[in-house]
Amino acid sequence: MDAQGWDNRYAETDLVWSASPNRFVADELTGLAPGTAVDLAAGEGRNALWLASLGWRVTAVDFSAVALDKGRQLADARGLSVSWVHADLTDYVPPVVDLVLIAYLQVPPALFEPVLRRAAAAVAPGGTFLAVGHDATNLTSGTGGPQDPARLWTPAGVVASLGDLVVRRADSVRRPVDGARDAIDTLVRAERAR
Repeated sequence: MDAQGWDNRYAETDLVWSASPNRFVADELTGLAPGTAVDLAAGEGRNALWLASLGWRVTAVDFSAVALDKGRQLADARGLSVSWVHADLTDYVPPVVDLVLIAYLQVPPALFEPVLRRAAAAVAPGGTFLAVGHDATNLTSGTGGPQDPARLWTPAGVVASLGDLVVRRADSVRRPVDGARDAIDTLVRAERAR
């Protein structure tokens, strides 16, 4: 889906995603000392807003102007400061920060791998990289997410683009959703040595 398609989707409803942070984002990042962060493919900013509430200085980046406007309104209502950047990740170069977050950027490998490489390069010494996205095993053992296998992640596929980051966790994790099956996500957490 292109930016216009996402603008339309975000315009159709109050919030496309929950107002709460992604459960894996919260589990993995709770307890980190706040610093600078960039949330790539931030959508309406649920993770960026949560990080800002913990004292992080966050830049939220997305190619949907409608999603970013919703995030701005939520930030204003909650008295939070987030820098909102309207940009396409295919050519956006993130600043060097203490935390780089990518959640559910489900694009073909030719687009995803360069984004991952630029994201990994943006992790400051001692900083953290966290990626969470729909796992390829959803097609056979889970539920939800894109049905195009090329847009689904694997832990090894994400790790392959992280360069010299030190991988601390690379797993397929289960996420309970309504229905009989859990969704399965790829979760990769890595760090840059000091």
